[in-house]
Amino acid sequence: MMLGQEVLSKYPKMRGPLPDRHSEVYAAHYKANREGEEVAANLAQRLESWMHRRVASVGAAGPVLEIGAGTLNHLPYEGDNDAYDVVEPFTSLFEGKKELSRVRDVFASQFDIEGRRYKRIISIAVLEHLLDLPREVAKSASLLDENGVFQAAIPSEGGFLWWLGWRCTTGLAYFAKHGLDYGVLMRHEHVSTADEIVAVVEYFFEDVEIEKWPHNSKHLSFYQYIEARNVRKDRVLEQLERNKN
Repeated sequence: MMLGQEVLSKYPKMRGPLPDRHSEVYAAHYKANREGEEVAANLAQRLESWMHRRVASVGAAGPVLEIGAGTLNHLPYEGDNDAYDVVEPFTSLFEGKKELSRVRDVFASQFDIEGRRYKRIISIAVLEHLLDLPREVAKSASLLDENGVFQAAIPSEGGFLWWLGWRCTTGLAYFAKHGLDYGVLMRHEHVSTADEIVAVVEYFFEDVEIEKWPHNSKHLSFYQYIEARNVRKDRVLEQLERNKN
């Protein structure tokens, strides 16, 4: 198991520019993939539904903050809630979506939020993309109320089944449509492995539970679900103070 301090030293990470041919198709590919517009993307979304269902299954009453809400494709899994906020800097992803009527407020960053506390802070297939993961998780922890829960569903990045899964679905479709290696895009986007993400969450929370699907193994699972409670307040404050300097 990775040690928190050891993992924290790897951040913030850097993401170089995409090669030009990938950049030209990136935005359209991302939106189509999130909305299941292509056969391979639709298959991937069916698999991803486990992540959405697992996160929504907690369903505790109270304010919710979703990190990286994208096209708002998680909202149909949630019950009615008049205090549902989202963080999403790319407004073009959700413009015109009917689900937007269910959102109380949209923020470009967690660091724009003041004077609010949340019962649940959730994310689905987001943490693996964040360049400064410790800073973001620490901020989430600081926004939870005393009995709040941090929930994250992530791909089993670094595991064999996850690698095989995207190679045989989205990877093949991407190559067939654009003649490009999807692995380049994956390495660009997924800057953290599942093990690194779990280590960061465990550093900032006392109680962390991990569930893998469909098998309780990194190499035989597509996705993992993280549920964290009881914030380590001293570590959170230390991290946020460090980032001010």
